[in-house]
Amino acid sequence: MIASLRGEVRHIGLDHVVIECGGVGYKVLVAPNTAGTLTRGTEGYLLTSMVVREDSQTLYGFTDAPQQELFHLLQTVQGVGPRLAMAAIAVLDPAQMQTAIASGDLKTLCLIPGIGKRVAERIHIELKDKVSAAPAGGGAVAGSTVPAGGVSQQLLDALEGLGFTPKQAEPAVAAAVEAGPDKSVSELLRDALKSLGRG
Repeated sequence: MIASLRGEVRHIGLDHVVIECGGVGYKVLVAPNTAGTLTRGTEGYLLTSMVVREDSQTLYGFTDAPQQELFHLLQTVQGVGPRLAMAAIAVLDPAQMQTAIASGDLKTLCLIPGIGKRVAERIHIELKDKVSAAPAGGGAVAGSTVPAGGVSQQLLDALEGLGFTPKQAEPAVAAAVEAGPDKSVSELLRDALKSLGRG
């Protein structure tokens, strides 16, 4: 099982990166905020989890252990697979997710694309005893995916990782966030890329 990868970042996409290790390029599915921490042509490091299905073997990548643990924990809930778990990581950081689960904040959980009220309730019921609420100041927010500064910074990091300069990225990010305040980070990143001619 591949537990981590360290090597040259060969490609950064919307939902994946390619890291070359020992002459082999590994495609790793990641959240946009994780992709934003990497830069093409430089050494990158990711914790990884491999999900094996009858017809596929897929690597998922994470910047740190809390993200990876959240990925595995969410999949213990019936109806939550790896892609839905990755969508959760893209929208909420582990502390926000823990707070939402522990407090039964279904509104925040439903901000995750693909999670409706029924699945949100199931996540709360099945995981509330397995997580602890985040410390004061790190709680989940209602009405937006993450605090505005956090979303903007994630988008800026992702765009810079894709080769855009801050001068190019900042107007695109500002326009995307203003036009779609209720959208997920992934959707906002796509909107920003469209405005930059990469959509």
